[in-house]
Amino acid sequence: MTLREHIVELRNRLLISVLAIVVGTVVGWIFYNHAFEFLTKPFLTSVAAMAKDAGQTKTPQLTFPGVGNALTFRIKISALFGLILAAPVWLYQLWAFVAPGLHRNERKWAYIFSAIATPLFATGIAVSYWTLPKGIEILLGFTPLDIQNLVELPDYLDFVLRTMLVFGVAFLIPLVVVLLNMVGVVPASALAKFRPYIILVIFVFAAVATPSGDPFTMCLLAIPMCLLFFVAEIISRINDKRRARRSDELLAD
Repeated sequence: MTLREHIVELRNRLLISVLAIVVGTVVGWIFYNHAFEFLTKPFLTSVAAMAKDAGQTKTPQLTFPGVGNALTFRIKISALFGLILAAPVWLYQLWAFVAPGLHRNERKWAYIFSAIATPLFATGIAVSYWTLPKGIEILLGFTPLDIQNLVELPDYLDFVLRTMLVFGVAFLIPLVVVLLNMVGVVPASALAKFRPYIILVIFVFAAVATPSGDPFTMCLLAIPMCLLFFVAEIISRINDKRRARRSDELLAD
């Protein structure tokens, strides 16, 4: 395939991806109320929990900072859900453009990575959504009595998305460790040797990466990461034994 044909193919695949995102954005605009309810539910849950506190006289509220921000916020939410809804399309277009240049073995590992990474990333997002109400409640709990905390919706959206992204990416780190072991970069013996330091780094990462910064959210991110790291270490140890056994057989032959 010539360079011009590659450019034409890239243009066509980008066009299909953009059209899919536009269609998804229109769907997101239609179902905006459901998306808005999904995103604001953690905040409302935390506020409901705070309302039970007898000393809390003024509960926090979500607000728009200006006249046109309600429209801007709706466009942003619609575009976000359009990007998510169209993910199967633009991910396929990306893969269809890259795959012809990969070897068969590389394609196999890419399929395995995608099959494992998707549920891990989704699990991280689900855990973050479950922890959000408690994290928000802890942060809003620092508001002095008789002072009403008005949270601007754009800032709240950034906070929620950052939390979900951090959790989702963090759940992929053990998978990266296993892949590095598969290619021979990180042996299982090194993982076992530096295990205490890795656990310490995980907790430091959880403390720094979580936008809320509260101990509850930090632990709910760090503990699953530690468990996944232990699983990655076990898989790496099995893979190293299999690699050593294969080397011995080749030497014997």
